[in-house]
Amino acid sequence: MTDAVREVHEARAATRWWRDAVIYQVYVRSFADGNGDGVGDLLGARSRLGYLAELGVDAIWLTPFYTSPMADFGYDVADYRDVDPIFGTLADAKALIEDAHRHGLKVITDVVPNHTSDRHAWFQAAVQAGPGSPERERYIFRPGRGEDGELPPNDWESVFGGPAWTRLPGDEWYLHLFAPAQPDLNWDDPEVHAEFEAIMRFWLDLGVDGFRVDVAHGMVKEAGLPDIGSAGQAEMLGTAVLPYFDQDGVHEIHRAWRRVLDSYPGERIGVAEAWAPSQERLARYVRPDELHQAFNFHFLKTPWDAEMLRAVIDESLATVAPVGAPTTWVLSNHDVRRHVTRYGGGDLGLRRARAASLLMFSLPGSAYIYQGEELGLPEVLDLPEEVCQDPQRLRDPEAGRDGCRVPIPWAHSEPPFGFSPPGIEDTWLPVPAAWGPLSVESQLADPASTLTLYREALRLRREHPSLGDGELTWEEAPSGTLIFSRGGRFVCTVNTSADPVELPSPGRLLLSSAPVAEQDGVVRLAADSCAWWASGDA
Repeated sequence: MTDAVREVHEARAATRWWRDAVIYQVYVRSFADGNGDGVGDLLGARSRLGYLAELGVDAIWLTPFYTSPMADFGYDVADYRDVDPIFGTLADAKALIEDAHRHGLKVITDVVPNHTSDRHAWFQAAVQAGPGSPERERYIFRPGRGEDGELPPNDWESVFGGPAWTRLPGDEWYLHLFAPAQPDLNWDDPEVHAEFEAIMRFWLDLGVDGFRVDVAHGMVKEAGLPDIGSAGQAEMLGTAVLPYFDQDGVHEIHRAWRRVLDSYPGERIGVAEAWAPSQERLARYVRPDELHQAFNFHFLKTPWDAEMLRAVIDESLATVAPVGAPTTWVLSNHDVRRHVTRYGGGDLGLRRARAASLLMFSLPGSAYIYQGEELGLPEVLDLPEEVCQDPQRLRDPEAGRDGCRVPIPWAHSEPPFGFSPPGIEDTWLPVPAAWGPLSVESQLADPASTLTLYREALRLRREHPSLGDGELTWEEAPSGTLIFSRGGRFVCTVNTSADPVELPSPGRLLLSSAPVAEQDGVVRLAADSCAWWASGDA
């Protein structure tokens, strides 16, 4: 890296680092087990910070580690200001944040504002206090319909299946858009607003660099809680704005949080997990006075097809441009099937996944890596029924998220491959016996491995002046391919077709997801591959 390039990147890191950051999602339960109980924890995550720094990421995002009965693996929070004993202590959290900063890594933590656990002190007080009490105003309680209140207050359905209402025995019903153990908060109550601003300040004072906002589109419900009807329920992620998702009132909450974030030094950020019905509505979450980023699930859901990928890239860039926000790119996370498997599985899925990763890292904006994707891990589809624990499986056995949450392998030994300390065999989800060659240890020794590809891609992304934030220009490309340039000095070529494609050489080959043949000024791109090129004077 030249001194000039280093100065540019150091300046970005000191100010608007988030515009082109590569952020690594640590699903804490499945990243590294530090205390030997078979469950990942903060001690384990802290022990692997050097690996993440060497991988080349800029920040880590930690999934919830707060006190929780784990009805939804931490997304049911009982105490937002403490660490669950499964994951360690508050002192462990503070030490991890400090160590991450020493490694040059920013730290983003989850905040879960749509609902709490039913074990939260507020909800316990609401149950005891009874109808009409101030304690119940913190949640959404309603009398039932029917002669004896035996029917739910409306027809809303839970994301996890079944009614979105549960009745206290002989009493009112409470709303839960997710599991019954996750009662929704009432964001019409000023006390809820004050509490979450205080929670954010607690963690900001401990040094976190931002928050990923869970269900950022869900806190505000339409006045009167109207029925939806059967057609509306089927359109949960369609074109309609539902009375419990993506209501305009959520934006005032995010504006208030932006003021809190801006009151701290060092560009602390907010990242919206927002399922909006269109890219235009998603862009509202990242207006200059709201959050800094929003996950681009439209890109994640796009099939491996050149024409469709170009369309979603264009749409993504165009919709955030008017608000001046960066686009984010993500291929997998803890809630969706891993993209190796989505892209076809086996060798085909891995080829496409490697190519998609290079495409993602070459696009303008910020990129997210879900732990293990840098190893090319597939979805685990054959977990024994008795170990599957995801509450989303209540809706559909095929919709369970356990398969993307299996612990990642570190050493080429025997299960659990270094996830837990030596001598520990049982982990909270079993690691497939065939994963030894996919382990970090194995792949670090292989110059052709997916881990090596990621490390080299992130090094080039960090050093090349045309990559990161900025713009792209599409070039003429054969059917089934994408070609675009960045800054006049970088070209990305992608072949999504099942056959090799020949085209004039774009320049000097920097990196490719599969071997590239070159002869007499013509390059031959392998099927399902991506290549980076230095063009012009680069």
